[in-house]
Amino acid sequence: MSRRGFGAEGEYAAHDYLIGQGYEILAMNYRRPTGEIDVVARRRGTVVFVEVKRRTTRRYGAPAEAVTPSKRARIVRTAALYLQEKRLADVPVRFDVIELTPGQINHIEAAFDATGMNM
Repeated sequence: MSRRGFGAEGEYAAHDYLIGQGYEILAMNYRRPTGEIDVVARRRGTVVFVEVKRRTTRRYGAPAEAVTPSKRARIVRTAALYLQEKRLADVPVRFDVIELTPGQINHIEAAFDATGMNM
């Protein structure tokens, strides 16, 4: 399976997981020149931007460790564009990471925030 196919499979697993947890999915693979957000969801009035990281092994660390400061900054910039486009300037937002490893889903709510970043 290609890397893209592997990642897409993980994103759909996260999609199904989030729906099962009561989230409304607003967008998948939201792309802009600033970057991409894997899943945009809403739950209880909060817009949640989700980065999905899938690994077959923890040999290189936890999947969430791959969400580097530069990746977080790209996500925050892209989230700001999403909020602007959808006219959602005054809604609460959160940035989550979903880690997928064989047989396990780990949902890290509020994995990072936009403190110190331009949003």
